[in-house]
Order: sequence, then structure tokens, then C-alpha cells
Amino acid sequence: MAILEVDDLRKEYGGFTAVEGSSFEIERGEVFGVVGPNGAGKTTTLKMLAGLIEPTAGTAVVAGHTPGEPAMQRRLGFLPEESPLYEEMTAVDYLEFFADLYDVPTDAARERIHDSLDRLDLEHRDRRIGNMSKGMQRKVAIARALVNDPDVLIFDEPASGLDPLTTNYIIEFTRELSDEGKTVVFSAHNLFHVESICDRIVIMNDGRIVARGTLEEIRDAHGGTEYHVYATADGSEGVEDGHSPLEVTRENGQVRHVVGDMAAVDAIRETVEADGGRVTDIQTKTPSLEEIFLEVAREPTAEAEA
Repeated sequence: MAILEVDDLRKEYGGFTAVEGSSFEIERGEVFGVVGPNGAGKTTTLKMLAGLIEPTAGTAVVAGHTPGEPAMQRRLGFLPEESPLYEEMTAVDYLEFFADLYDVPTDAARERIHDSLDRLDLEHRDRRIGNMSKGMQRKVAIARALVNDPDVLIFDEPASGLDPLTTNYIIEFTRELSDEGKTVVFSAHNLFHVESICDRIVIMNDGRIVARGTLEEIRDAHGGTEYHVYATADGSEGVEDGHSPLEVTRENGQVRHVVGDMAAVDAIRETVEADGGRVTDIQTKTPSLEEIFLEVAREPTAEAEA
């Protein structure tokens, strides 16, 4: 059952359309990626889901509530890309302050705060926030998004500008939240992080969703998997219709056949062996999310249906 539903969401600023006709659903416990180039409409979309921006048209329902409703705010945790903190406070004082705003009982708040900081490996939690590193401050901001024990979390560039070690903590922590049943909407410029953590993805460009689905579904719709079959003989001749290689090249005394499925691999193998040759290697080539992103970003009206 979907915990977040978006239907034809649109946002205009004067004569400029920042988001146009976005529709998607997110299941409970899912890590859902929203990616795209700068200006694609990602942050505007996330802010509309968080109730910080009113949509021009369309609807969004988060955990059964309209964004901005007090009942929804209690079930949502939002981490913006830029998250100024109260630098004169310690991390614990700051988080206790926000827990009080959410009417979290004192004992529950203390336990929740220290549990989150333990899991994020933040040791110097009694240090003034202004004296913390950027990575430590980001961990405090993440703990703040969790202080009300939300069902849905929106993380906009959670690891932006952080060192690899801190980034790894945040990625692993996001996985743990999903395993515990939290729903995470995740936006990042680092597509490797999105590829490694997200269950499903939408790619946005010029305010529109131009591709959607699991990474495998998006790959199938935009190039798919290729199999590179290396052999001692050319097996392309005599292959039945529908199994012909996409490409045939000769390199280092071998013939490389590029085909699109395992049936074609088997057909190449049979024809090579019938010609007295043999297959020496088979390599699988799948496009990365970055390669897919660069392709679909050039075609903003093309959308891969999940």
C-alpha cells in the first residue's frame, strides 16, 4: 500500500514552470530516488511534499494527510540540502529543543536522540554545534529529522559536500531506516549513491519526469544489458533471425560479438562451434545510472513507464 501518492503535481513561478505534471506512488519501507540536473525540479518537488511550498495544481498525500497539515508534519522528517543549525547550542540541547516542539515526552526524547547519535557515530554531542565539522553538523541535522519518529523521511542531498567516511555512515544509516520500515525519499547528485540504495527511481528534467522504475526497468527501457561474446571464429553468419549480433569486431585475434540477450548468446555459441571455433569469454555490460541519466536528460519528453 502506498504511503505517499502524488497526482499531476505542478508548480509555477510567474511564467516559469518548475514542476509539470509529476505523478508517482511510494510504498511503505521503500527508498525512492529523485534525480536530475540542476533546475530539473527535484528540490521544488520535495518541498511541496514536505508542505513548505504550495503546489499550483495537483495533489499529494503523505501518510494519509495533505502536506502542511499538522498531523502530517508529525509523521514526516525533512532534511533540506542546506540546513542551518543553532550554532550556540550543543547537539543534545538542540535536539531536545526540537523534540519539545513535537511534544515528544522527555524520557522518550532523550532515548531517541542518543540512539540516533550513537547509530550516526557522533561522539562529541555536548560540543557547541558552531564548533563542529560539516559532517558532524549534517549528522545532527539528520537526527533532528528523526526526533519525532516519523514514518516518512525526505532527504535532499544528505551527503552533499561530505567526506567519503561520513557519506558512508549516512548511506548505511538510510539503509537501516528502510529495513526498520521507514519510507525514505532520497535525492542526490552522486548517482552511485542513488544506484546503490534506492529501490525505485524517477529522473526529472525541465520539470518533468522523463524516466521511472527500478534501475533494471530503466535499463531495459534505455539500452538494456549487452553481452560481449568473445570467440575464435565469426559466428554471426548463419544466426537465425532475431539473434543477429548488434556489433561484430575483431580484436587481438578474436571476434567480439555484441548481442542483447542470452538466446542470442546461445545462437552465437552454436554457430561458432559449428564453424570449428570456440567461445573464449562472455562479458555482461550494463549501463550505469549515470550513463542512463545522460541519455534520458537529452530527451525530456521520453518517459519510461514502470
